[in-house]
Amino acid sequence: MNDNDLQRELVSLPIKYLHRFAKGRIHRHFRLGKRRLIDSILALPSDQKLAIAHDLEQLSSIPKKRATESSTAPRQTPLHPRPSSPKKPHPHKPTSPPIGLQDLLEGIGVPEPKPFVPDDWQRKAVEAIAHSDVIVSAPTGSGKTFVATEAIQQAMATNQTVIYTSPLKALSNTKYMEFSQYFGADQVGILTGDRRDNAQAPLLIMTTEILRNILYDATSGDLDLRLHTLGLVILDESQYLADPERGVVWEETLILCPTQTRLLLLSASIGNPQELAEWLISIRPTTSCHLIQHTKRSVPLRGLYLHPTGQLVPLLDSRDIQQQRKGYRFHPETKRLFSEYEFKPYH
Repeated sequence: MNDNDLQRELVSLPIKYLHRFAKGRIHRHFRLGKRRLIDSILALPSDQKLAIAHDLEQLSSIPKKRATESSTAPRQTPLHPRPSSPKKPHPHKPTSPPIGLQDLLEGIGVPEPKPFVPDDWQRKAVEAIAHSDVIVSAPTGSGKTFVATEAIQQAMATNQTVIYTSPLKALSNTKYMEFSQYFGADQVGILTGDRRDNAQAPLLIMTTEILRNILYDATSGDLDLRLHTLGLVILDESQYLADPERGVVWEETLILCPTQTRLLLLSASIGNPQELAEWLISIRPTTSCHLIQHTKRSVPLRGLYLHPTGQLVPLLDSRDIQQQRKGYRFHPETKRLFSEYEFKPYH
């Protein structure tokens, strides 16, 4: 079977079979549409395409065999046919018509200014960081930075050094500018691989790798004077602890942090925060760990689908993604565009 024959066979198949052929052969195949998936299969080495062609021959023989068996088998008519019963509605069938594009875009913009009032979970997190480690698991945009700034103020008020870490240099630079405006430029320094400003400031912004290296130096006897007064370490985007390549940096940082230092871990996507809290207690037995979980989004998510032709339609049949949970349904127009794009004749 040459590539043209293989291509024709693949085009005629539902996409689920293409994903079955791509499994173990194409990285992250589940993210590819039908056309890109076919291109990726055709780009495989010859031995793998030969194996797929063999699977295709076996797959094509199954419907024929069933069709032959069904045509030769005598049809049996039931003596007492069951009465037809009305179909039950689908449990996730929407009770209202799908939302329109204008309704989906309604309300998007800058909200009216209102006086800031901390939520209960924010107040609890700020109170807990004074005497224990704290893990804050809350959605993006819900106010984790407020907890960080309040904790920083508490530590700096008692002449303690604070280190704020992030996984990216760009994010560290952003936080450096943000905290310089909030606390004053003379109170904030930054240490990254290519930048070193005001390194003796009471509040230091750095990447997690830089902090890990500082702690490494301390264990080898080259003690950094800042560790004597280090009262608070804030690890932003702490879900990187589970990263296959960089997670060891976060793990070693947590293990090597001085016992007198409070830890504040911030994340919007920790899958097992309770297990993480228990692990922190196990490696820091003299310090308790307080878990703060908040699940309500302050800024709701709305889904849109942009078709390659430029057409913009709602992704789901209701406005907020948060309300979908299980049993969400794609918008009818999105399903039509999906089908049109995926099953368009291959050129």
